[in-house]
Amino acid sequence: MTDARPPLSRTISQVLALDPSAQALEYGGRWYSWGDIGATAQSLAEHVRPGDRVGVLLRNRPVHVGLVVGLLRAGACLVPINPGRGVDRVAAELGELDLPILAGTAEDLDRFLVSGSNGGQIGCEDLGWPVVASGPVVASGPVVASGPVVASGPVVASGPRGGARVGPATPGGTGSGPPVAVEMLTSGTTGPPKRVPLTYDTFERVLEGAKYYERTAPTQPRLRSGVAVINAPLVHLSGLFRVLQCISDGRSFCLLERFRVNEWADAVRRHRPATASLVPAALRMVLEADLDPAELSSIQSVVSGTAPLAPEDAEAFMAKYGIPVLISYAATEFGGGVAGWNLADHRQFWRAKRGSVGRAHPGCRLRVVDPDYGAELPPDTPGLLEVRARQLGDGSGWTRTTDLARIDADGFVWILGRADQAIIRGGFKVLPDDVRVALERDPRVRSAVVVGRPDARLGAVPVAAAELRDGAGPADAESILASAARTLAAYEVPVELRIVEELPRTPSGKVDLAAVAVELGVELGGHRGPGGAPVR
Repeated sequence: MTDARPPLSRTISQVLALDPSAQALEYGGRWYSWGDIGATAQSLAEHVRPGDRVGVLLRNRPVHVGLVVGLLRAGACLVPINPGRGVDRVAAELGELDLPILAGTAEDLDRFLVSGSNGGQIGCEDLGWPVVASGPVVASGPVVASGPVVASGPVVASGPRGGARVGPATPGGTGSGPPVAVEMLTSGTTGPPKRVPLTYDTFERVLEGAKYYERTAPTQPRLRSGVAVINAPLVHLSGLFRVLQCISDGRSFCLLERFRVNEWADAVRRHRPATASLVPAALRMVLEADLDPAELSSIQSVVSGTAPLAPEDAEAFMAKYGIPVLISYAATEFGGGVAGWNLADHRQFWRAKRGSVGRAHPGCRLRVVDPDYGAELPPDTPGLLEVRARQLGDGSGWTRTTDLARIDADGFVWILGRADQAIIRGGFKVLPDDVRVALERDPRVRSAVVVGRPDARLGAVPVAAAELRDGAGPADAESILASAARTLAAYEVPVELRIVEELPRTPSGKVDLAAVAVELGVELGGHRGPGGAPVR
């Protein structure tokens, strides 16, 4: 019988079957085998068909790796949901996504399908989901896999609409197209957060492109030596890609629930990886830590992306640990990286091109255009960056970002700032308007404004000012921020809220962002260009 699943699904099946007893994943000091991951993946077989959209309340834990692997092995569509985005927001997102199947731990299902803003709770019927029982079982939904990977027992909740499928079609819609592997929530370079459908073809091209940098890329699945260290969150494309890369390559990996310097350094000491991936905030934490350079001696290069990294930080890391930092440029909309440094370019060009995010990856094209007319600009002329990503296929066309950039005659790209005033906090994108809306939901707040403040460790952090309503009664910054935190993710909550008698405004009545920034003592936009120069 012909296997109609996408090639990536077949590759995953082949790797899991190579040596089920071999070590595959270390988490919390415990090893799980390829067979353990396979058992969790297999447990989904009777519940999931190719093309099914399955939401996963996704955390960096072994059981969630098994769920992801199982869904993609089955040819289904993974819809990652970040349980750290706040109860109200996740509950609303579940209602909007209209998913036929949701998977996660019983604790997360209890929290997000029952808890809400309607008097502290909302009935699950309001979301179109079955009622969650108090144990690890969902009413009318099966418990998935009682194997060594799933110690706490992940749960799959089958919704009343069961059977809505996406492949071959666009997510939640109709029309022809390649099967969708992941509907990834993005807050990347091309605008406000949205779900981006990434096809199996896209992931296969990205994984194939990654082999370009390997000395010897095997043509057949096999288990490899060495252990990778994965500290990026699986709900982000970077973490998900690293897991898929390890699985498809047959490479063992150590999974960290979140980045902590000591835990990361301990994993590096024990597993001796040749490369590491650190977002700028994590890189700065390692730079500030009192680590013995000998403990990191196995690492030949560190790849850093998701947010701007000052060249001074990259050079300080090199000086302290002797490890070159290869800056990259990527976005969920592109299915991954489209530009970056490699070691050869770094050795030859870094001094002359410091601050650049590197050159276009093989098969990708980048250009800078006039923001108003769209005409391509000559080398070294600032404008809006447009990308044509190889992994999206030949018919994808040009994607316009909100990044201001310049490209020199040698093809090196500099990101000069952002046209949408977004705040990049440790790799997470914070949209000031989203935070403002959350603050203004407090009945005591008449109006609020949010700007970015440069931060040596995180790149930038949100700070806010608010004016109160007349007769609002007792109000303090802490209680207003606590109210907003009900809606916002932790990284979106302003580090400072200043209550003012009246916000400065323009003649048209709009809040004057420049005046607020001056009052809060920050550079408007919260980002800086090469060498730390503020972007105007």
